[in-house]
Amino acid sequence: MEKPKLFIPGPTHVDSELLSSLAEYPVGHRSAQFSELYDEVVDGVQKVLFTSNRILLGTCSATGLMESAVRNTVQKRCANFVCGAFSKRWHEITASCGIECDSISVELGKATKPEAVREALETGKYDTITVVHNETSTGVMNPIAEIAEVVRDFPDVVLLVDMVSSMASVKVEVDKLGIDVALASVQKGWGLPPGFAVCSVSDRIFERSEQISNKGYYFDFKVMEKYAKKSQTPTTPSIPHMQGLRAQLARIFKDGLENRFQHHIKLAEEVRSWVRQKFDTFAESGYESNTVTCAGNPNGIDLIEMANRLLERGYMISGGYGPLKGKTFRIAHMGNLQMDDIRDLLTTMDNVLDEM
Repeated sequence: MEKPKLFIPGPTHVDSELLSSLAEYPVGHRSAQFSELYDEVVDGVQKVLFTSNRILLGTCSATGLMESAVRNTVQKRCANFVCGAFSKRWHEITASCGIECDSISVELGKATKPEAVREALETGKYDTITVVHNETSTGVMNPIAEIAEVVRDFPDVVLLVDMVSSMASVKVEVDKLGIDVALASVQKGWGLPPGFAVCSVSDRIFERSEQISNKGYYFDFKVMEKYAKKSQTPTTPSIPHMQGLRAQLARIFKDGLENRFQHHIKLAEEVRSWVRQKFDTFAESGYESNTVTCAGNPNGIDLIEMANRLLERGYMISGGYGPLKGKTFRIAHMGNLQMDDIRDLLTTMDNVLDEM
């Protein structure tokens, strides 16, 4: 059976050129060639994130780095800002690590506002906050610049940001905003197969990590930093993913980083325009994601039947996630997708809806 084209928010479409780069013959992970590969990847990720912070590479999903971030960071108490399933997961991760934490949540479809962040931090209870930049389950993009501005008023608080479905697709200037940890896996905006993750880590996070015990080994930032200084990883990483990331970075810079960000804005506008004609956008107005659109269903269309008919035609979209299952659907417009891909999908969706 031929595989459908992916318009789901992870894993996203991977083209043949990138797949070929993952199939290159590997290098020894303690060799000079590996260190060269490591440095190329780190330098490229720093450019994409507009940061001079150290980049750490993880052979894991982003969930691994979400756990690592809180285990290496929280000394007092963590405020987990929740606006959907994946920001809720970060709270669950924090609590499962035995870390003192609170969930500060908003209604599904709403964004986390800077006023809520300020109100929480003014209590003096927290030394760490977690925020999801782009909540994949609801199609909400939180105002990370405004949130970061608030956090800067509290110099003892560090800011951890999940950029899983925005990194490499949406412009975020990590150093300018003062983000202490920015993390993502590579199967979304980076447009690579799943199984690898990256994060930027500020100096003050490493200082905190040094004072914290019982962090384990695999995700200990200080252990990772020790090897990173030698352009190495503590354990054998997924070298094919690093080769794929190097290839993708080369394509990004060839096309132009700013062009890539603008490209994703145009794809988002195309999808949102269609959704507003046929359904409605689930995300709060003004906070819609530029990488995934979550659509409501005011007309009661059979969304499962619609998705199945699309699948028969070679297109895969996502249904609602968690409590939104059966109530919404999601279209991803990130990574390697082009405008022609999006228009082909939307035309096919028009045809399917006409048949139903």
